[in-house]
Amino acid sequence: MNDCLEVTVRLVVVAGPYRSSTEWGTFENIRRAEALALQLWMLNVAVICPHKNTANFGGAADDQIWLEGAKEIVRRADAVVTLPGWEASEGACGEVELANELGIPVFSNAEEVSEWLQSQA
Repeated sequence: MNDCLEVTVRLVVVAGPYRSSTEWGTFENIRRAEALALQLWMLNVAVICPHKNTANFGGAADDQIWLEGAKEIVRRADAVVTLPGWEASEGACGEVELANELGIPVFSNAEEVSEWLQSQA
């Protein structure tokens, strides 16, 4: 007999700048995304952080594969959470635009996600 309770887990995607004019700037962008992803995991949601999925892959494939791959992840997500400065990121702009088109909620911080989760309970 299986005594496990079925739990609904939401899937959220972190969207924000990855690239920078310097290696250090790219590293900092990845670290900011990682910090947000951890905050979100601590809210008991599953998190896809493209920054971590493809860290240091630059040049291994055409940039379009990373951009389109991130959009495919958004299509499968329950919500998108943006990082400060996302508006200056080509990829993040495309992800937010797609989320809006699909009616997927877009949040700007973990607190908003927490409120959304409470409203869903």
